[in-house]
Amino acid sequence: MKQFLAAIVLVPILALSARAQPVPATPSRTGYLSTETTPDVAKVVPPAPETGDVRFNADMAIYRATRAIEGSPRWTMAQSDDNVSTAGIFNAFSCSLGMNLARENAPKTVALVTRSNVDAGRAAGLLKNLYGHKRPFQVEDGNVCLSPQGKTALERSPDYPSGHTAASWEAGLILAQILPRRSTGILARARAFGESRVVCGVHNASAVEAGWMTATAVFAAQNSSQEFQADLKGARVELEELLKSPPATNQACSLEVETLSYRPY
Repeated sequence: MKQFLAAIVLVPILALSARAQPVPATPSRTGYLSTETTPDVAKVVPPAPETGDVRFNADMAIYRATRAIEGSPRWTMAQSDDNVSTAGIFNAFSCSLGMNLARENAPKTVALVTRSNVDAGRAAGLLKNLYGHKRPFQVEDGNVCLSPQGKTALERSPDYPSGHTAASWEAGLILAQILPRRSTGILARARAFGESRVVCGVHNASAVEAGWMTATAVFAAQNSSQEFQADLKGARVELEELLKSPPATNQACSLEVETLSYRPY
């Protein structure tokens, strides 16, 4: 891992960006926010980079540099982090939480995160369609950590912001609020989940940053919802009860800590 970090070389961008196709409308599901209470994320999150500007060039330099991570443990983690289902997100947080959450043992927490991510997904979708920014592999060839089929599917969804990042950061903020004594590890893992999109080569670094901001704005607004607060309280009782059982020793968690000790960019 240290070798590939030492080998990173930043070079100027040679390719041009173009607008991607709009993402399909988010399915009609109920979140916690109404049209009136949803923050105007277009005024919170900075615009997507434009071809040739400083942020665009930085994005593409990071994309090229991180292609050297292929085959490393961090690359493998990024492949696992491609699973943005509620189950996939909870699997990513299992080490920082010290427990495995699922609908069977934590139905209230699962329902809370699933419903909250409806709001985060809608906000991210609005920005994706607003900017139609292309993903890095659509601008310049490079290996990604997904299958050819997965890569092709992503071409229909714009880069900015990263929906995976918005969903995982939203979940991280919720879990950190429920269990503040474990917030450091939870939020560190949530950050890494977003960075996995850059490691994979499927999102630009600016899109990941925009995903964090999008989810933070949504989470702040959700805290004014009485339904959200009630569900948060129920999830807290649920997780506090689960924490009474000592966590099992897990070698995979030791490997995760070691993997995350290396910064990918």
